[in-house]
Amino acid sequence: MAQLPRIIVACLLVAGHTALAAPCQFESQGEGRVAAIVDARSVRLDDGREIRLTGIEPTATTKQALTSQLVGRDVSLHGTDDTPDRYGRQSALIFVGESDSSMQAMLLAQGDALVSAEIADKDCAAFLMASEAEARRQKKGNWADPSAIKNAESPDDILAGIGRFMVVEGKVLSVRQAGAMTYLNFGRNWTRGFAVTISRRTLPAFESAGITLKSLENRRIRVRGWVEGTTGPRIDVLRVGQVELLGANEPTGVRP
Repeated sequence: MAQLPRIIVACLLVAGHTALAAPCQFESQGEGRVAAIVDARSVRLDDGREIRLTGIEPTATTKQALTSQLVGRDVSLHGTDDTPDRYGRQSALIFVGESDSSMQAMLLAQGDALVSAEIADKDCAAFLMASEAEARRQKKGNWADPSAIKNAESPDDILAGIGRFMVVEGKVLSVRQAGAMTYLNFGRNWTRGFAVTISRRTLPAFESAGITLKSLENRRIRVRGWVEGTTGPRIDVLRVGQVELLGANEPTGVRP
């Protein structure tokens, strides 16, 4: 057990306590029937409420999967905050019928979505990440495409996806601080290479997780987030869950 990847261990521990508390079973936010799929990450219930699927980012197949699995189905909503966002959407985990696994987890397990890392609850976050990891291991859905995970050593490929949510893997060559920002540099040319930026206000979360940013130097990591930049691509890390540590000898794209 000690040699299993940490996320898998966390998932097994959660599964072992399912009878007590299944992962992601937050406070109820109501029920309803799905009347329509609005877009790849939101649905409309028959009472008019628009629900945003929290915890995931869509892929090319997400909307089709939602259409086939949710339209006309009775669902229950769970979450930590039912306050509508600026677009009037209520963010929630969606459970179909009596299922104890969320729609988000199902999409991730099918390779039809990516973990967004926005859910703070550790057990739920680990469960969703493990669902994605299993699909990645089996090369399901989105993960059947070798380019689904970008190589940090190919910044032009990452920059081509500017404005999109991406998953990138690579070795951190240097960790540098400039003002209130820490830069994880993956290339020797700082202006053109891929970089991860982490603001000072995010540092306490990393420290609470037992991670010092300087310790990431010369480590292989997987990072997910929205690609920005002009001459060189970057991802701003706002949450610890956006960064995963990889073993030196682990094959690219496989580790949970």
